[in-house]
Parts: sequence; C-alpha cells; structure tokens
Amino acid sequence: MNNDVFNLSQKIYTNNNNILIGIVDDLNQIINHLNNNPIIKRISDVIIKINYIINENKKNTELIRNDISKLYAQINKKFDELKINDNKNQELTNHNGRYIGQVTNGLPEGKGIMYYNDGDRYEGDWKNAKFEGKGIYCWKSGHKYEGDFRNGLKEGKGIIYWNDNDRYEGDFRNDKAEGKGIYYFNNGDRYEGDFRNGYKEGKGIMYYNNGDREMGNYSIGQSVGKHVKLTQSGDVRTENY
Repeated sequence: MNNDVFNLSQKIYTNNNNILIGIVDDLNQIINHLNNNPIIKRISDVIIKINYIINENKKNTELIRNDISKLYAQINKKFDELKINDNKNQELTNHNGRYIGQVTNGLPEGKGIMYYNDGDRYEGDWKNAKFEGKGIYCWKSGHKYEGDFRNGLKEGKGIIYWNDNDRYEGDFRNDKAEGKGIYYFNNGDRYEGDFRNGYKEGKGIMYYNNGDREMGNYSIGQSVGKHVKLTQSGDVRTENY
C-alpha cells in the first residue's frame, strides 16, 4: 500500500485512467487498514468520484475514437472522389485554347477534346497532355485526319482528308505519310504504293480515271526512271523520266 497521501493528492489531478485506477486501489487498501474510522466515508466518496472520472474518460475516449474514425472515413471518401474526378470530364484552359475531357495530375489524359484558339480541334485519346491512341484532328482550313497518334504526332494507320476532296489512306510516321498507302485525287485518279516523308517515293501504280494504268518508281512525288503504261484498250508503252 502506498501511504504517501500527499503523493496521492498530486496524482489525483491526472486524467490518465491507469493512474486513476491505481489511486482507487491504494484508497481501497487505506480503507481496509482504517477499519471503522470516520474518514472512510470521505475516502469512499472520493473513490466514487474517481470512478466516475474513469468512466467518463472511457466514454470520451470512445467518442473521440468514433469521431476520428468518421473523420478518416470522410477523408478517404474525399480522396476517392478526387481520384474518380481525375477520370471524369474536366475543363482546362491555357495559351493554346480550351480542353474538355479526362484529366490526370492536372494534365489531359484519357478521352478529351481540345479547342485551339486558331480554330483547329482535336478529339480523341490523350496521354500526358499529348495525342496518343485514336483521334481526329480538324484544321480550320477544312483538312481532317482520322487515325493513330503517338507522342502527339500522326503515327500508324490513318486517313487524311484535304479540303479539295483529295484523300490519303495508309501508313503514317513522324506526322507524315510514310509506308504503304493510297492517294485518291479529286478527279478520280489514284496512286497506290510507297510513300516517304509525305511524298510518293518508291514503287507505285497510278490508276487514271480513264482506265489507264502506269507503273514505276517515284521520288519526292515525281516519276523517275522507266515507267510502263497500260491503256484501257490494252496498249503497252514505256516512258523514261
């Protein structure tokens, strides 16, 4: 038993339940040693009050824990909403124009549309604020490209429509026609063959709207070397460029 009553009187100011429970134990032992001393009644009253404090502390602790749990739940919900909003349509503006679409870390990523200040428009897939995936780019002049993009450039398979009704379908690389493709002219002619850096380059065939065909090599869009021409009537002739 701790007989240091003055030490008890100092401890009594604590809100630590473990210390308060220890004080109650000490006071109960004091009661046992005092037998029928009149002070026992006052000690018992103190024990009742300390037990009340202990119980209130437990209730308050539980309330605090509940409040903290609710707060954490609200915080987690808010973070979840922010994550979800990253995948919902948002609006961003910058010196180039206005973007409406999905956003991640403050940048266009996912599906979205960019309205440029000069009148151009892009609609499609984005990654890290660049065109990436499938998309459509429309120029204010009337040209339009539909197809694959990579790192902000036309790359892969696509179709470009010119405002004079010419059209190219085929491979793109580094933002230009490159690989195999078909160029349709607005007069009904078409070229099928190799492209490089945006021009007819390599082997190809010209199909003319009158039924004639011409086969040969091309360089920077121009016919080069020996070409074989087949007319609709079946005539065959060669020309050198």
